Amino acid sequence: MAGTTGQPSAPEKHGGQTKRRSTGELARSGAVLVLAVLIILFAVENSNEVQVDWLLGSGKAPLIIVILITLLVGIVITYLAGRIARHRKR
Repeated sequence: MAGTTGQPSAPEKHGGQTKRRSTGELARSGAVLVLAVLIILFAVENSNEVQVDWLLGSGKAPLIIVILITLLVGIVITYLAGRIARHRKR
Protein backbone atom coordinates (compact mmCIF):
# COMPACT_ATOMS: atom_id res chain seq x y z
CA MET A 1 0.00 0.00 0.00
CA ALA A 2 2.20 2.82 -1.31
CA GLY A 3 -0.21 5.75 -1.21
CA THR A 4 -0.65 6.11 2.58
CA THR A 5 2.79 7.50 3.48
CA GLY A 6 3.56 9.32 0.27
CA GLN A 7 6.60 7.13 -0.40
CA PRO A 8 6.63 4.22 -2.83
CA SER A 9 7.28 0.73 -1.58
CA ALA A 10 9.45 -1.86 -3.34
CA PRO A 11 10.10 -1.41 -7.08
CA GLU A 12 7.32 0.44 -8.88
CA LYS A 13 6.97 1.18 -12.56
CA HIS A 14 7.06 4.86 -13.56
CA GLY A 15 6.60 5.53 -17.24
CA GLY A 16 7.70 2.02 -18.22
CA GLN A 17 10.83 2.08 -16.03
CA THR A 18 11.30 0.23 -12.75
CA LYS A 19 12.48 2.37 -9.82
CA ARG A 20 15.22 0.55 -7.91
CA ARG A 21 16.39 0.97 -4.34
CA SER A 22 19.57 2.98 -3.80
CA THR A 23 22.79 1.40 -2.59
CA GLY A 24 22.35 3.11 0.79
CA GLU A 25 18.87 1.65 1.25
CA LEU A 26 20.11 -1.82 0.34
CA ALA A 27 23.06 -1.46 2.75
CA ARG A 28 20.73 -0.38 5.59
CA SER A 29 18.37 -3.26 4.88
CA GLY A 30 21.28 -5.71 4.88
CA ALA A 31 22.66 -4.28 8.12
CA VAL A 32 19.26 -4.53 9.82
CA LEU A 33 18.92 -8.14 8.65
CA VAL A 34 22.39 -9.07 9.95
CA LEU A 35 21.71 -7.31 13.27
CA ALA A 36 18.38 -9.14 13.65
CA VAL A 37 20.05 -12.51 13.01
CA LEU A 38 22.80 -11.72 15.55
CA ILE A 39 20.23 -10.70 18.18
CA ILE A 40 18.26 -13.91 17.61
CA LEU A 41 21.42 -16.03 17.88
CA PHE A 42 22.45 -14.16 21.05
CA ALA A 43 19.03 -14.80 22.60
CA VAL A 44 19.09 -18.49 21.71
CA GLU A 45 22.61 -18.95 23.09
CA ASN A 46 21.65 -17.22 26.36
CA SER A 47 18.36 -18.93 27.09
CA ASN A 48 19.67 -21.07 29.97
CA GLU A 49 18.12 -20.50 33.39
CA VAL A 50 20.37 -18.77 35.91
CA GLN A 51 20.06 -18.07 39.62
CA VAL A 52 19.37 -14.38 40.24
CA ASP A 53 19.80 -12.79 43.66
CA TRP A 54 17.59 -9.71 44.02
CA LEU A 55 17.58 -7.28 46.92
CA LEU A 56 14.44 -8.90 48.30
CA GLY A 57 14.95 -12.55 47.49
CA SER A 58 16.19 -14.76 44.69
CA GLY A 59 14.88 -16.82 41.84
CA LYS A 60 15.65 -18.31 38.47
CA ALA A 61 15.28 -16.53 35.14
CA PRO A 62 16.52 -17.01 31.57
CA LEU A 63 19.91 -15.34 31.13
CA ILE A 64 18.69 -13.29 28.16
CA ILE A 65 15.99 -11.71 30.35
CA VAL A 66 18.59 -10.80 32.98
CA ILE A 67 20.79 -9.27 30.27
CA LEU A 68 17.89 -7.27 28.77
CA ILE A 69 16.74 -5.99 32.18
CA THR A 70 20.31 -4.92 32.94
CA LEU A 71 20.56 -3.18 29.56
CA LEU A 72 17.29 -1.30 30.14
CA VAL A 73 18.34 -0.22 33.63
CA GLY A 74 21.65 1.03 32.18
CA ILE A 75 19.85 3.01 29.48
CA VAL A 76 17.52 4.61 32.04
CA ILE A 77 20.41 5.52 34.38
CA THR A 78 22.40 7.02 31.48
CA TYR A 79 19.38 9.03 30.31
CA LEU A 80 18.68 10.36 33.81
CA ALA A 81 22.34 11.22 34.43
CA GLY A 82 22.42 13.18 31.16
CA ARG A 83 19.29 15.10 32.09
CA ILE A 84 20.72 15.94 35.53
CA ALA A 85 24.01 17.09 33.98
CA ARG A 86 22.19 19.32 31.45
CA HIS A 87 19.99 20.74 34.21
CA ARG A 88 23.03 21.66 36.34
CA LYS A 89 24.68 23.51 33.44
CA ARG A 90 21.82 26.03 33.30
